[in-house]
Amino acid sequence: MFMYGGRVVPPARPEDPAAVSATLTARPAGGPATPPGRVPRRRTAVLALPEARWAAAALVLFLLALPLQLAGAPAWAWGPLYALVYACGGWEPGWAGLRALREKTLDVDLLMVVAALGAAAVGQVTDGALLIVIFATSGALEALATARTADSVRGLLDLAPPTATRLLADGTEEVVPTDGLSVGDTVLVRPGERIGADGRVLDGASEVDQASITGEPLPVAKQVGDEVFAGTLNGTGALRVRVERDAADSVIARIVQLVEEASETKAPTQLFVEKVEQRYSLGMVAATVAVFAVPLLVGAAFTDSLLRAMTFMIVASPCAVVLATMPPLLSAIATAGRHGVLVKSAVVMERLGQVDAAALDKTGTLTEGAPQVTDVRPLPGSGLDGDGLLALAAAAEHASEHPLARAVLAAARERGLAPAPAADFASTPGVGVSARVAGHTVAVTAPTGFPTSDSPAPEPLAAVAELEAAGRTAVLVSRDGVPVGVLGLADRLRPDAAATVAALGALTGTAPVLLTGDNPRAARRLAAEAGITEVRAALLPQDKVAAVREWEAAGRRVLVVGDGVNDAPALAAAHTGVAMGRAGSDLALETADAVVVRDELATVPAVVALSRRARALVVQNLVVASAFITALVVWDLVGTLPLPLGVLGHEGSTVIVGLNGLRLLRDAAWRRAAAGGVGR
Repeated sequence: MFMYGGRVVPPARPEDPAAVSATLTARPAGGPATPPGRVPRRRTAVLALPEARWAAAALVLFLLALPLQLAGAPAWAWGPLYALVYACGGWEPGWAGLRALREKTLDVDLLMVVAALGAAAVGQVTDGALLIVIFATSGALEALATARTADSVRGLLDLAPPTATRLLADGTEEVVPTDGLSVGDTVLVRPGERIGADGRVLDGASEVDQASITGEPLPVAKQVGDEVFAGTLNGTGALRVRVERDAADSVIARIVQLVEEASETKAPTQLFVEKVEQRYSLGMVAATVAVFAVPLLVGAAFTDSLLRAMTFMIVASPCAVVLATMPPLLSAIATAGRHGVLVKSAVVMERLGQVDAAALDKTGTLTEGAPQVTDVRPLPGSGLDGDGLLALAAAAEHASEHPLARAVLAAARERGLAPAPAADFASTPGVGVSARVAGHTVAVTAPTGFPTSDSPAPEPLAAVAELEAAGRTAVLVSRDGVPVGVLGLADRLRPDAAATVAALGALTGTAPVLLTGDNPRAARRLAAEAGITEVRAALLPQDKVAAVREWEAAGRRVLVVGDGVNDAPALAAAHTGVAMGRAGSDLALETADAVVVRDELATVPAVVALSRRARALVVQNLVVASAFITALVVWDLVGTLPLPLGVLGHEGSTVIVGLNGLRLLRDAAWRRAAAGGVGR
């Protein structure tokens, strides 16, 4: 449902404005307010991170050394390069592993470094270097993702209007920092400015874009007594606002804290193979020591015992297990990326396949996020047909910046209608617009803003009531003070919304739920069109988080799909969060685990299905890798496994599981996932 001028039909926000802020400000996050909508990115440069610099250096050195080795160059040409690979890529995880040992924890990164050094000790320098590069690159990607999310949260706070115009008792003005405003101050907010603090309107009327707080798709009319929020964007009118909350306690600051809290309390995630890393690491180290020490105790030669132990370390090292996990997940990430879904890590790709419940936002997620003209109803006796009424309204709206005006003009263009020239354009916040068109005064207004003292005739009232009952926003078009027609507008459901809802329900085994800040009537209408039966409407950001945590506490693994700043806390709190990329705020994009870049909602169930296929391949690969490792280890322990044969078996298993995982790079894998062919 949309608002035009001062009328919201029905109210598109909680009826008590104080309720919007009271619960959001229970625990202040600190810092100033922030603007709504898209937040300009302040990105951490990749090479600004030490992990990325060391990983890049290790990769470059490896790519320099490998061709020299394969070309038959002398060892002195490529040997030092490999040594630098070990140093650049291995010192950080090695040092971190040593610190973990002091806490009596055996870190898998240290095990990888030891395995790499063991491989080098028995002549398998290339294998060890490759292992180092893989782990260094993985660590760099994880550090980059963490830094980018932190940047987005900090940027949200930093983008508050730096100053505000404070009105003094003698009527003069002074420009002050917004974080210096105190409760009780009066500020002047001019047209087009962002509001510097949470407060209440003392004088003036305007329309304020507060989508970041409530998720409303259109600006909300603000008049004397209405509450406004820091960082939201003022429209065409001037407002005098009394400050009612410090900047550190603002609603938008609370949203940021919700994101931070949800991110910090979200259960740590691991790849499947990492869940057994401690036991495997301890077992492998203990077994290697035993394989080396026991033969020595019974009189074996030192060199033979060392070679057997190093062979054991090579064949028992988890290289194949690691590659059993990563190629399917990375291949799935690459395939999803080619089809418009950015999955941020292998952990996320694995988690996508675990979801068993789905919750979707309305505006900008299930819908296109902008109003569309759905009904054109000329009134009897107006002498106008549908095209004539639309052309008349478009002429009056031509100079307006209002989203509803853009919708009317877009509808006229779609019908090939050229608006007539207009003069004497006037826009009244809370009412609508008027202009002189072909010698007539044409007004496009909210039903309550009809610019005559006489009540509209029964026909327009009936048309308005019918449209509002259907969940539309109704506007009256009048000519020389006489109603000539009614236009109905609504946010249009995405073409693939209903199919997406059905597919997610089939994948998770649970019907998706609609979570929205919009009003219940509009939410129910939209949900019915999309095939959703459970609707939670008029929700604030913390309400969405509460709903997600309620489901998570019941053991559900919830997938949340959203697009706005007000969705970011829920995206962070969910088991997996997916943001719609084209219209999504940067905070939502950075907070989410995956981003639908091309704005195609149908890719969400497809990537879930692809994740499940990747998880199935991971299990297959772990079985193959475990079989190879077990056979080679038994051979080494009960017989004499030649080192070259052990390396061949080890590398052979690595190649097999790697190629198996790469199957998901084919376009056929995506087509099968999009068709719901999980497991076929």
